[in-house]
Amino acid sequence: MLWSKPKPRSGTAFINILSNPNSLMESSEEENDGVSGNHATKELIHLASNGAKFIDEVLNGQNECCLENFRMDKHVFYKLCDILQAKGLLRHTNRIKIEEQLGIFMFIIGHNLRTRAVQELFRYSGETISRHFNNVLNAIMSISLDLFQPPGSGVPSEIFEDPRFYPYFKDCVGVIDGIHVPVTVGVDEQGPFRNKNGLLSQNILAACSFDLKFQYVLAGWEGSATDLQVFNSAITRQNKLQVPEGKYYIVDSKYQNVPGFVAPYSSTPYYSKEFLSDYHPQDASELFNQRHSLLRHVIDRTFGILKARFPILMSAPSYPLQTQVKLVVAACALHNYIRREKPDDWLFKMYEEGSFPMEESQPPLEMEVPPKMDVETQTQPSVHTFDSEEIALASQLRDSIATEMWNDFIQ
Repeated sequence: MLWSKPKPRSGTAFINILSNPNSLMESSEEENDGVSGNHATKELIHLASNGAKFIDEVLNGQNECCLENFRMDKHVFYKLCDILQAKGLLRHTNRIKIEEQLGIFMFIIGHNLRTRAVQELFRYSGETISRHFNNVLNAIMSISLDLFQPPGSGVPSEIFEDPRFYPYFKDCVGVIDGIHVPVTVGVDEQGPFRNKNGLLSQNILAACSFDLKFQYVLAGWEGSATDLQVFNSAITRQNKLQVPEGKYYIVDSKYQNVPGFVAPYSSTPYYSKEFLSDYHPQDASELFNQRHSLLRHVIDRTFGILKARFPILMSAPSYPLQTQVKLVVAACALHNYIRREKPDDWLFKMYEEGSFPMEESQPPLEMEVPPKMDVETQTQPSVHTFDSEEIALASQLRDSIATEMWNDFIQ
């Protein structure tokens, strides 16, 4: 649905939802994004003597060639070109058609290449590559709101059709978790972005549905920010995460069990490694945590698909900070677009093979993901606190789910 950029605690620029984009197409280079970097391999360079020829070879070749180079099927690629052109977000130039502009962008984010490497393949100047990269990035950002859909009112089929989850989790609309995405910032800005592992990152919060789509993404928070700080920002900011009345998201143990968000029991084993494969839960809280863990695994698969398709996200590209934040949101929007247009896309199929395995899967990896645009600077996010009555009601909901599940389990 909505994705927002965090509010800086020390004057850092953050990206917010882009609802009224202006001047998306630049006629001159504004950002010399990543001019230095790895070079295109000889295998890639020999494919074509210039960019137009390379694009033609890919789009006129086998579908697998488009998948490999542009990370989506040919008909999905062409439809995206048509959408961006019809909305006036991209246009053909005298030298570069829309297909080539989008191809340059997808090639960069799908292969983690820098501008200099792409120069060698497409035979354009760094200024031209950078300009079209930013034009396409802004165009994707401008259609992103259409690609983030809020939860529906019905019971997700993935829950309704599985007796382990239905009717107990019938009001669950998705899963929320965070992921750290590497970031490149100037030396003077590195302090707030250094996470607990000593690495530079942005802390991203995402909500996803059970059909592997992102519903909400909040990117741009510094790596040193706690998960609770980012969560608090997501539920209090202007473009906040919306939870339908009577529904909830499931979250893992680093978040609180509060209205709209159901966490596991903190005093009970949770991840699969804490249970033996033939382990039988001893009480209601253990059974609840076991099934809660299985259900929330969908967000690990969603993050996995995102990273596999767009490896640039995990490489700290040397772009301006605002561009790095936009890249996260744009990647999530493209992920949703591909899922909508090609549900059986090869990466989705690969990650769905073990969908909701009968045995506990491996514990989720620690990751991080991104959001949208419009520069804002703010020093303090608003704080939302739940009163004791709200906390008690949230605990009662969790207990009622666990009790019903346990009673059915032991009969």
